[in-house]
Amino acid sequence: MTLESPARRRTRPFALVLAAASLPMFMATLDNLVMTNALPVLHTEMGASVEELQWFVNAYTLAFAGAILVASALGDRFGRRTVFAIGIAVFGAGSVLAALSTDPGQLIAARALQGLGGAGVLPLSLALLSGAVAPERRPLAIGIWGGVSGLGVAVGPLVGGAIMEGWQWQAIFWINVPVAIIAIPLALLVLPNDFGARARIDVPGAILAAAGVLALVHAIVRGNDDGWDSVGVIVELAAGALLLIGFLFWQARTPAPLVPLRLFRDRSFSVTNAIGFAFSFGTFGSVFILIQYLQVVQGSTPFEAALQTTPWTLAPMFVAPIAGILAPRVGTRALMVVGLGLQAVALGWIAAVMSPDLEYPTLIVPFLLAGIGMALVFAPSATALLATLGLIDHAKASGVNSTVRELGVALGTAVMTAIFVGAGGALTPDLYVDAARPAVFTGAAVLLAATFVALLLPAGRSETAPDASATRAADEQRALEPVG
Repeated sequence: MTLESPARRRTRPFALVLAAASLPMFMATLDNLVMTNALPVLHTEMGASVEELQWFVNAYTLAFAGAILVASALGDRFGRRTVFAIGIAVFGAGSVLAALSTDPGQLIAARALQGLGGAGVLPLSLALLSGAVAPERRPLAIGIWGGVSGLGVAVGPLVGGAIMEGWQWQAIFWINVPVAIIAIPLALLVLPNDFGARARIDVPGAILAAAGVLALVHAIVRGNDDGWDSVGVIVELAAGALLLIGFLFWQARTPAPLVPLRLFRDRSFSVTNAIGFAFSFGTFGSVFILIQYLQVVQGSTPFEAALQTTPWTLAPMFVAPIAGILAPRVGTRALMVVGLGLQAVALGWIAAVMSPDLEYPTLIVPFLLAGIGMALVFAPSATALLATLGLIDHAKASGVNSTVRELGVALGTAVMTAIFVGAGGALTPDLYVDAARPAVFTGAAVLLAATFVALLLPAGRSETAPDASATRAADEQRALEPVG
């Protein structure tokens, strides 16, 4: 297969390349918080239990996490653009089935299908974008990509709230269909079909990883009902841990690993992944609790709850571009340390003031701090992840990072729900707050720990980066090498 030359890639309009890579990613990111905002409505209309509500979230994240490394490997072997387009189509099909669901079981299955599609979208979008632009414009492209990701998080609750205020909950899934119809031909026309090492797909590794994660999350979800000292829960936790240890041993031995362990020798890559897990665990686990607090305890409608969280969710739209301007001078490490610290302080503040009769203005400042903190983590983390890796590793590196972050979402949601239920929580105003408070404090503690871990990152200032011309020459040489 003949690969395009780097010169040909640079003739593509920068804006079109950004749109082709970012639009599907925006769709998948948007769907996460759109779904979270719909949970109280689904509890009422579908009669879904607290456990089923978290599976509406975790079915997506676990399917995503279980398939993402395979999707990255398939992209390396059969073409990243090809797998990217298939992922968009599968995500769209899952959205249709979710909209047509009539009971919790059907919706959980449809969300799992969406997760499989998302596995082919999110990591490959960053890899395709990185390979489609000239090296000197890559930091700008990654920064904008991170901003679009933040925008998906920002407008998700607003879109979900507005849709459920004016239409039925099914519309939050129907809106994905026209986006997918536009995104597929745009990607096929604009993005190059990059390849990586065309190695055999590591099926045993994929099975070990997916089974291990599923066992751990399922054990956490059922721990309160069955008892944490029950034989079934203990066995499932042990089995999950053993499967994941077996996965690591297998990755060290197999000639074509899903996760090349050599990547973790890179300090920036390793620390960024640890931060990504902790950030997703603390932030999105807390969001799962707080969105329902505004509706169940405060009595807000879905749209009112979305408007109330706008200081948090919209702040990244304004702060992320400023962070992008400051990053070359102050460095990605400084931005991420401050961002994680602000997020930890904000969640701790919210947990401390939560009460059944809390006045909304009390939440504005901590929501704003949380939004600023989120903005200072999103784009710099994408830059730090790929900062010292070669272009050929970008797809797998992005796949590993997306997997880790989605595992953070799944485990954060499961653990915080387990804390909530274990403290006697229920979806009623009188039983919610006292159980929600320790769960949100847990999220704050995890983010505080991540703040200290972020100090281990390289500074990430522009003067510490490799020479741009040398980087460009190396990238062009890799792009012209034959695929083996």
